[in-house]
Amino acid sequence: MTELLLQALYSGALTGSSYALIALGLALVFGAMKIINLAHGELVLLAAYVAYSLEAGFGVNPLLTIPAAMLVVCAATSCTYLLVSLIRRDRELNSMLLTYGVAIMLTNVALLLWKGDIRSTKSVWMQDSVVVGPLYSARGELLFFAIGVLLITALWAWLNHTWAGRALRAVASNREAARLMGIDPRRVELASFLVAGVLASFAGVALYSVSVIQPGLGASLTIKAFVITVLAGLGSIPGVLVGALLLGIVESLTTTLASSALQELTGMLLFLVVLFVMPNGLFGNRWRPT
Repeated sequence: MTELLLQALYSGALTGSSYALIALGLALVFGAMKIINLAHGELVLLAAYVAYSLEAGFGVNPLLTIPAAMLVVCAATSCTYLLVSLIRRDRELNSMLLTYGVAIMLTNVALLLWKGDIRSTKSVWMQDSVVVGPLYSARGELLFFAIGVLLITALWAWLNHTWAGRALRAVASNREAARLMGIDPRRVELASFLVAGVLASFAGVALYSVSVIQPGLGASLTIKAFVITVLAGLGSIPGVLVGALLLGIVESLTTTLASSALQELTGMLLFLVVLFVMPNGLFGNRWRPT
């Protein structure tokens, strides 16, 4: 029983790292622009399908498809931002409606190009088992766990120790005051969307490497990313990792000790408990190092 629990915790932590990759981009745009990008899950899925296409067509290892995924996803995120930037009134509400429309379009594009079949990687290297003491996992899970931690660390350092990161935090805090200080909010917001696109590219390739994909998956990815963002607290980048790990472990323990049918339910219960008890999230509501 002890080994079973340890394996559940281990698997949950690895799953949580994938969740963190998915949530990072949404958390960044949400913090910078107070906008929930409802197309974020579909952008992650788009990167996953780019990885699938290159692997199926040319035999490319999923890890090597990340640059191509970045190119496609960043182009899509730029177009999404250009549409959002045209909104002048009720920006928060109208941007949600707009990005929801973008999400539906991307889902239908995926259905047209890749049909509704379930896809997964055929890379033996990614799927090979790695044993650590009594614990086991796929090589892809361990690889993207490490990549996720590195990306979160790099993003935190960028936000706190570069001019561009401080400009983004200034715009997030007060858009008009930042403009008076000589910061162009549109350029900063576009940068946040592009960084979110890069993060979504890694998340999509990770998703394809360790799980299965199908066109209808985008909405559930967006919901998980939003849940993790709320768990973390707006603006807490390290909190995204903690919230994602917590969600992954809770879901893994539910599957191990109860039933996989209850996995989504326990995740939402965790979300509601944190929302009622700590409305600002586990790590508060601020754009500074935590």
